[in-house]
Amino acid sequence: MSRLPSFCRVVGLRAGHEQRIEELVCWYREHGIKPTFEMVPGHYAASLGRELTRLGFFQSGFHVSLIGEPATAAPADDTVITIEQVTTADTMEDYLDAYVAGWEIAEKDQDQFKVNVRPWLNQAGWSLYVGRLNGQPAAAATLYLKDGVGYLADATTSPAFRRRGFQSALLRRRISDAAAAGVDTIFSGAAPFSTSHRNMERIGMRVQFVRSLWTPILAEDALDKPN
Repeated sequence: MSRLPSFCRVVGLRAGHEQRIEELVCWYREHGIKPTFEMVPGHYAASLGRELTRLGFFQSGFHVSLIGEPATAAPADDTVITIEQVTTADTMEDYLDAYVAGWEIAEKDQDQFKVNVRPWLNQAGWSLYVGRLNGQPAAAATLYLKDGVGYLADATTSPAFRRRGFQSALLRRRISDAAAAGVDTIFSGAAPFSTSHRNMERIGMRVQFVRSLWTPILAEDALDKPN
Protein backbone atom coordinates (compact mmCIF):
# COMPACT_ATOMS: atom_id res chain seq x y z
CA MET A 1 0.00 0.00 0.00
CA SER A 2 2.99 2.29 0.24
CA ARG A 3 2.74 2.57 -3.58
CA LEU A 4 -0.31 4.84 -3.38
CA PRO A 5 0.83 8.30 -4.58
CA SER A 6 -0.75 10.25 -1.72
CA PHE A 7 1.20 8.18 0.80
CA CYS A 8 4.57 8.29 -1.01
CA ARG A 9 5.75 11.81 -0.22
CA VAL A 10 9.02 13.21 1.08
CA VAL A 11 8.52 16.33 3.20
CA GLY A 12 10.76 18.53 5.31
CA LEU A 13 13.70 19.01 2.95
CA ARG A 14 15.47 22.32 3.15
CA ALA A 15 18.75 23.92 2.09
CA GLY A 16 21.61 21.75 3.35
CA HIS A 17 19.80 18.46 2.73
CA GLU A 18 21.04 18.08 -0.85
CA GLN A 19 23.29 15.15 0.04
CA ARG A 20 20.36 13.20 1.52
CA ILE A 21 18.21 13.24 -1.59
CA GLU A 22 20.08 10.55 -3.54
CA GLU A 23 19.80 7.96 -0.76
CA LEU A 24 16.06 8.65 -0.53
CA VAL A 25 15.63 8.30 -4.29
CA CYS A 26 17.63 5.06 -4.31
CA TRP A 27 15.48 3.59 -1.54
CA TYR A 28 12.27 4.33 -3.41
CA ARG A 29 13.64 3.03 -6.70
CA GLU A 30 14.92 -0.17 -5.10
CA HIS A 31 11.35 -0.77 -3.92
CA GLY A 32 9.74 0.13 -7.25
CA ILE A 33 7.96 3.18 -5.84
CA LYS A 34 7.54 6.60 -7.46
CA PRO A 35 7.71 9.23 -4.71
CA THR A 36 6.71 12.88 -4.69
CA PHE A 37 9.09 15.40 -3.11
CA GLU A 38 7.33 18.42 -1.58
CA MET A 39 9.17 21.72 -1.53
CA VAL A 40 7.95 24.52 0.74
CA PRO A 41 8.68 28.22 0.13
CA GLY A 42 11.21 29.50 2.65
CA HIS A 43 12.92 26.10 2.86
CA TYR A 44 13.53 25.69 -0.86
CA ALA A 45 16.93 26.38 -2.42
CA ALA A 46 17.97 26.13 -6.06
CA SER A 47 20.55 23.51 -5.07
CA LEU A 48 17.71 21.18 -3.99
CA GLY A 49 16.02 21.58 -7.38
CA ARG A 50 19.26 20.95 -9.24
CA GLU A 51 19.86 17.74 -7.28
CA LEU A 52 16.32 16.47 -7.92
CA THR A 53 16.70 17.28 -11.62
CA ARG A 54 20.01 15.40 -11.74
CA LEU A 55 18.24 12.37 -10.25
CA GLY A 56 15.45 12.39 -12.82
CA PHE A 57 12.77 14.52 -11.17
CA PHE A 58 10.95 17.63 -12.36
CA GLN A 59 8.62 20.17 -10.80
CA SER A 60 5.29 18.71 -11.95
CA GLY A 61 2.62 20.44 -9.89
CA PHE A 62 1.56 22.54 -6.91
CA HIS A 63 -0.42 22.08 -3.70
CA VAL A 64 -1.85 25.00 -1.76
CA SER A 65 -1.85 25.17 2.04
CA LEU A 66 -4.79 27.04 3.59
CA ILE A 67 -5.16 28.30 7.15
CA GLY A 68 -7.93 29.84 9.21
CA GLU A 69 -9.46 30.43 12.61
CA PRO A 70 -12.25 28.04 13.61
CA ALA A 71 -15.73 29.19 14.37
CA THR A 72 -18.79 27.19 15.18
CA ALA A 73 -20.22 26.47 11.76
CA ALA A 74 -23.96 26.56 11.17
CA PRO A 75 -25.36 23.12 10.39
CA ALA A 76 -26.24 22.41 6.80
CA ASP A 77 -29.87 23.00 5.94
CA ASP A 78 -30.20 19.59 4.34
CA THR A 79 -32.36 16.66 5.36
CA VAL A 80 -30.77 14.32 2.81
CA ILE A 81 -27.03 14.73 3.51
CA THR A 82 -25.88 13.78 7.01
CA ILE A 83 -22.40 13.86 8.54
CA GLU A 84 -21.71 11.20 11.17
CA GLN A 85 -18.65 10.82 13.37
CA VAL A 86 -17.18 7.32 13.21
CA THR A 87 -17.35 5.65 16.62
CA THR A 88 -18.04 1.98 15.88
CA ALA A 89 -16.51 -0.80 13.81
CA ASP A 90 -19.55 -0.89 11.53
CA THR A 91 -19.40 2.84 10.87
CA MET A 92 -15.67 2.49 10.24
CA GLU A 93 -16.44 0.11 7.38
CA ASP A 94 -18.74 2.73 5.87
CA TYR A 95 -15.95 5.30 6.21
CA LEU A 96 -13.52 2.94 4.47
CA ASP A 97 -15.95 2.18 1.64
CA ALA A 98 -16.48 5.89 1.00
CA TYR A 99 -12.74 6.58 1.32
CA VAL A 100 -11.55 4.01 -1.23
CA ALA A 101 -14.31 5.01 -3.64
CA GLY A 102 -13.54 8.72 -3.30
CA TRP A 103 -9.80 8.34 -3.75
CA GLU A 104 -10.43 5.77 -6.50
CA ILE A 105 -8.05 3.25 -4.97
CA ALA A 106 -7.58 0.25 -7.25
CA GLU A 107 -9.81 -2.68 -6.34
CA LYS A 108 -6.80 -4.99 -5.97
CA ASP A 109 -5.39 -2.69 -3.26
CA GLN A 110 -8.57 -1.97 -1.33
CA ASP A 111 -8.53 -4.89 1.12
CA GLN A 112 -4.96 -4.25 2.24
CA PHE A 113 -5.59 -0.51 2.37
CA LYS A 114 -8.53 -1.06 4.69
CA VAL A 115 -6.40 -3.27 6.95
CA ASN A 116 -3.85 -0.46 7.19
CA VAL A 117 -6.44 2.25 7.87
CA ARG A 118 -8.73 0.56 10.41
CA PRO A 119 -6.39 1.50 13.32
CA TRP A 120 -7.10 5.19 12.56
CA LEU A 121 -10.31 4.79 14.55
CA ASN A 122 -8.37 4.52 17.80
CA GLN A 123 -5.58 7.03 17.14
CA ALA A 124 -5.26 9.77 19.77
CA GLY A 125 -6.47 13.12 18.49
CA TRP A 126 -8.11 11.68 15.37
CA SER A 127 -11.79 12.03 14.49
CA LEU A 128 -13.20 10.33 11.41
CA TYR A 129 -16.40 11.30 9.61
CA VAL A 130 -18.62 9.65 7.03
CA GLY A 131 -21.06 11.61 4.90
CA ARG A 132 -24.29 9.89 3.89
CA LEU A 133 -26.94 10.49 1.28
CA ASN A 134 -30.23 9.00 2.41
CA GLY A 135 -28.20 6.82 4.76
CA GLN A 136 -25.80 5.54 2.10
CA PRO A 137 -22.06 6.20 2.73
CA ALA A 138 -20.87 8.66 0.09
CA ALA A 139 -17.99 10.74 1.51
CA ALA A 140 -15.29 10.60 4.18
CA ALA A 141 -12.99 13.01 6.00
CA THR A 142 -10.62 13.22 8.96
CA LEU A 143 -9.88 15.79 11.67
CA TYR A 144 -6.65 15.73 13.68
CA LEU A 145 -6.31 17.89 16.80
CA LYS A 146 -3.09 18.59 18.71
CA ASP A 147 -1.70 21.53 20.69
CA GLY A 148 -4.51 23.91 19.74
CA VAL A 149 -4.25 23.18 16.01
CA GLY A 150 -6.73 21.30 13.83
CA TYR A 151 -5.80 19.59 10.57
CA LEU A 152 -8.66 19.00 8.11
CA ALA A 153 -7.48 15.93 6.22
CA ASP A 154 -8.47 13.31 3.68
CA ALA A 155 -11.82 14.69 2.55
CA THR A 156 -13.10 12.77 -0.45
CA THR A 157 -16.41 11.96 -2.11
CA SER A 158 -17.32 8.92 -4.16
CA PRO A 159 -17.58 9.96 -7.85
CA ALA A 160 -21.24 8.97 -7.97
CA PHE A 161 -22.07 11.49 -5.23
CA ARG A 162 -19.99 14.52 -6.18
CA ARG A 163 -21.44 18.02 -6.62
CA ARG A 164 -23.98 17.39 -3.88
CA GLY A 165 -22.32 19.55 -1.18
CA PHE A 166 -20.52 16.84 0.80
CA GLN A 167 -17.17 18.64 0.93
CA SER A 168 -18.69 21.83 2.33
CA ALA A 169 -20.74 19.84 4.84
CA LEU A 170 -17.66 17.91 5.99
CA LEU A 171 -15.72 21.17 6.34
CA ARG A 172 -18.46 22.75 8.44
CA ARG A 173 -18.74 19.74 10.74
CA ARG A 174 -15.01 19.41 11.33
CA ILE A 175 -14.51 23.13 11.89
CA SER A 176 -17.41 23.18 14.33
CA ASP A 177 -15.94 20.23 16.25
CA ALA A 178 -12.49 21.86 16.24
CA ALA A 179 -13.97 25.06 17.65
CA ALA A 180 -15.79 23.10 20.35
CA ALA A 181 -12.47 21.48 21.28
CA GLY A 182 -10.87 24.91 21.83
CA VAL A 183 -8.64 24.88 18.76
CA ASP A 184 -7.02 28.21 17.81
CA THR A 185 -5.99 27.44 14.22
CA ILE A 186 -7.15 25.13 11.46
CA PHE A 187 -5.35 24.25 8.26
CA SER A 188 -5.72 22.03 5.23
CA GLY A 189 -4.55 21.66 1.65
CA ALA A 190 -5.87 21.27 -1.87
CA ALA A 191 -4.95 21.47 -5.52
CA PRO A 192 -4.80 25.16 -6.48
CA PHE A 193 -8.14 26.56 -7.69
CA SER A 194 -9.83 23.18 -7.29
CA THR A 195 -13.34 22.78 -5.90
CA SER A 196 -11.81 21.92 -2.51
CA HIS A 197 -9.69 25.09 -2.60
CA ARG A 198 -12.73 27.22 -3.43
CA ASN A 199 -14.84 25.58 -0.72
CA MET A 200 -12.18 26.32 1.89
CA GLU A 201 -11.96 29.97 0.87
CA ARG A 202 -15.76 30.28 0.95
CA ILE A 203 -15.77 29.32 4.65
CA GLY A 204 -13.07 31.91 5.42
CA MET A 205 -9.78 30.03 5.11
CA ARG A 206 -6.95 31.79 3.30
CA VAL A 207 -3.85 30.73 1.39
CA GLN A 208 -0.82 30.25 3.62
CA PHE A 209 1.67 29.16 0.95
CA VAL A 210 1.95 27.05 -2.20
CA ARG A 211 4.29 24.04 -2.16
CA SER A 212 5.83 22.63 -5.32
CA LEU A 213 5.63 18.93 -6.13
CA TRP A 214 8.50 17.05 -7.77
CA THR A 215 7.95 13.67 -9.44
CA PRO A 216 9.93 11.34 -11.77
CA ILE A 217 10.21 12.62 -15.33
CA LEU A 218 9.46 9.21 -16.86
CA ALA A 219 7.71 6.13 -15.50
CA GLU A 220 10.85 4.02 -15.95
CA ASP A 221 12.80 6.45 -13.76
CA ALA A 222 11.13 4.85 -10.76
CA LEU A 223 13.05 1.64 -11.42
CA ASP A 224 16.49 2.93 -12.45
CA LYS A 225 19.07 3.96 -9.91
CA PRO A 226 20.77 7.33 -10.45
CA ASN A 227 24.23 7.36 -11.93
